[in-house]
Amino acid sequence: MAQSSTAIGLTGDDLTVSDVWAVAVERAPVELSDAARDRMRAARELVERAAHGTSEHTYGINTGFGRFVSTAIPEELTEELQLRLLRSHACGVGDRYPDEIVRAAMLLRANTLAKGNSGARISTVELLLDCLDRGVVPVVPSRGSVGASGDLAPLAHLALPLVGEGEAFVDGDRLSGAEALARVGLEPTRLAAKEGLSLINGTQFMAAYLALGLVRARRLARAADVACAMSLEALQGSRTSFLPQIHALRPLKGQGDSAANVLRLLEGSAIMESHRWCDKVQDAYSLRCAPQVHGASRDLFDYADYTVSVELNAATDNPLVLVDDEALVSNGNFHGQPLAFALDALAMAASELANISERRVERLVNPNLSDGLPPFLTLDGGLNSGFMIPQYVAASLVSENKVLSHPASVDSIPTSAGQEDHVSMGSISAVKAWQVLANCERALAIELLAGAQAVEFHAPLEPGAGVREARAAVRVLSPRLREDRSLAADIEAVAVSIRDGSLLAAVEAEVGELA
Repeated sequence: MAQSSTAIGLTGDDLTVSDVWAVAVERAPVELSDAARDRMRAARELVERAAHGTSEHTYGINTGFGRFVSTAIPEELTEELQLRLLRSHACGVGDRYPDEIVRAAMLLRANTLAKGNSGARISTVELLLDCLDRGVVPVVPSRGSVGASGDLAPLAHLALPLVGEGEAFVDGDRLSGAEALARVGLEPTRLAAKEGLSLINGTQFMAAYLALGLVRARRLARAADVACAMSLEALQGSRTSFLPQIHALRPLKGQGDSAANVLRLLEGSAIMESHRWCDKVQDAYSLRCAPQVHGASRDLFDYADYTVSVELNAATDNPLVLVDDEALVSNGNFHGQPLAFALDALAMAASELANISERRVERLVNPNLSDGLPPFLTLDGGLNSGFMIPQYVAASLVSENKVLSHPASVDSIPTSAGQEDHVSMGSISAVKAWQVLANCERALAIELLAGAQAVEFHAPLEPGAGVREARAAVRVLSPRLREDRSLAADIEAVAVSIRDGSLLAAVEAEVGELA
């Protein structure tokens, strides 16, 4: 693979969530570090001795897999065993994984092999990274993993193009594995002992979803604070519920950070100043308790961050190669339960950001709750429906999220004739969480659109600097709604700006980085 001074060097020990986003989404280059190469050579030597220098049974090298663990494989068939492993396990079904998830999984698989506890050859990992660098994206169906021996079926589909089989996309063209490699000037490899197992035994698809999902979730959390501040301005709510003295008395980190964000976004608000001495005593919970709700979600995101930050640099193969002990040891590090829990928590936490957001949208559009704003934020109600139906859409999205937030991680169905008698179902948690995040981005987009519309009814009074910049960012994507038009594209455009971070970048350029 071409060397680059800006390439992320894989060591197996220090990959970060931001690195995963950079490679999977922004196409940053990657290369193996020299330290990783040294560790991989030592591990490979140990595997070669086990494969060719001893008659001792070692799982996955000279035995079958799963229930066939006691079936001996002759030395002359050890390479064929690895190829048949990929073929047999590549039986996933359904829609394919998004490209960024597949690219992230390729990176994570390379990183765990770079750790030097799997015994894969350097050349095999370099081929995987060459595919990543040159835009080969394996076709990987998204259904078929129970998240126990890792993501076996998805990782088998990911690995098949390396041997010239399976399918992959290159520049938007769906090709056979052999054609995809040839298109980018690569040749397929012939797997050596244990390499098929090393390529598929692990948690990389679950971890890919969690790493990329966490980036989206953290952006959602900040966008939720922005949307809340805008709605607070529009509804002429009080800033007192966000004062630091209050949150110091319940010092949960997420709660304090969320409250501080909202206060910063409101700084300099003429709208707030205009009703400072009004006789309203308390705001509704969706405004007054926003830091407590947003903060609880943020704290769960921190838990997910801890879990995935460990997992990105974990050895999840079986057996593991312990070079210092000169041993290959069967183990259970491939089990996805830690990721399954974290993914379900991520989904629940994100879902609640959208849930409370939809309640604020209801207050913006409902004349019985909005303190003088026109019904459905339109001046010509009846002829125009205004923001009536966007609130329906938000309600639909949060209702779907409630179903998707049911945890998959508490389920288990035994597989492999009872050999694998407890599984995590983490891949199901992952796919659900990804959909929840998309729903949340759209629900928050609806609040930002409605909030921008509502704030403008207070003109010539202006909101705080952060809210003003958020409204301007929304207006770049969506003109003010004066007469009814389809808002579908507007909602999607604002949702994308939340996902890619551009909306937050515009706000933070004005008020500084939000917590």
